[in-house]
Amino acid sequence: MAITLIIGNKNYSSWSLRPWLFLKHHGIAFEEVRIPLYRDDTSARIVPFSPAGKVPVLLDDGLTVWDSLAILEYLAERFPQTQGWPKRQAERAKARSLAAEMHSGFANLRSHCGMNCRRQPAAKVLPEVVYKEAARINTIWQECRETYAADGPWLLGPFSILDAMYAPVALRFYSYQLETGNLAQAYVDTVLSHPAVKEWIASGQAETEIIQAFEE
Repeated sequence: MAITLIIGNKNYSSWSLRPWLFLKHHGIAFEEVRIPLYRDDTSARIVPFSPAGKVPVLLDDGLTVWDSLAILEYLAERFPQTQGWPKRQAERAKARSLAAEMHSGFANLRSHCGMNCRRQPAAKVLPEVVYKEAARINTIWQECRETYAADGPWLLGPFSILDAMYAPVALRFYSYQLETGNLAQAYVDTVLSHPAVKEWIASGQAETEIIQAFEE
């Protein structure tokens, strides 16, 4: 049975992008089911796949996994060739910490800079707390790229779970023209140039649904 990934609108659903990108990057075959978000029937359509009532959800041979980070962890175990985390324990611990920081933090950035693939890139005036969160992300990217520059273009050198977690943030940095250092900007460019990310953006731009809260 093929893996099935339940996702939301590609234009808006940053959480859906994370496992989708990981699967695409590694050439893992899967079926995609898209359920538009913030509609009267959204919850009713998601609940049969997951009682949590949120996307993304991954179905694999009778097993249900939900939440982006949990799905990524599962995929790394299911397909060990993906090497989702670094081999060395210390680096693995740091990578997990940074992924968890993304997973549970940066609420103000999420609130004021929603992912929107159709948005024309432009800066807007944001609360100071958003700039502080953006500065922290910039620091993470700068430090990772300084440390792992010789190993590849991604945060830890090779593509990893950490990149799947931060890829939607790179799209936000581009859309809202948030300030970056040179190495961090190079990382944003790496994300934007990935063929799967380009595919996701094109699909998102082609969607017709409008969620007004993410159109500012």
